[in-house]
Amino acid sequence: MAKGGWTYIMASKPRGMLYVGVTAYLAERVDQHRRDVGSAYCRRYGIKTLVLAELHDEIEYAIAREKALKAWKRAWKIELIEHVNPGWEDLFSDRVIA
Repeated sequence: MAKGGWTYIMASKPRGMLYVGVTAYLAERVDQHRRDVGSAYCRRYGIKTLVLAELHDEIEYAIAREKALKAWKRAWKIELIEHVNPGWEDLFSDRVIA
């Protein structure tokens, strides 16, 4: 049986540097980013705020969505974030997503 997964976008600040990722364990992954062990790119640009998270029934769907989002223009990603999270709130600190 396949396991679900998350597609997520993190940001350094509103309309700042963005990072698109995929994981089966969102809480652990966000914690890694915040402790600067998640990725060198996030560490370099101070990317620690979870601004978008999408749950998928199967990890394969999450991986496909991540690839699609990475191919998007930056403006499209910003538009998606602002549609779902107009205030660029930190979604992880407000509600525990596990």
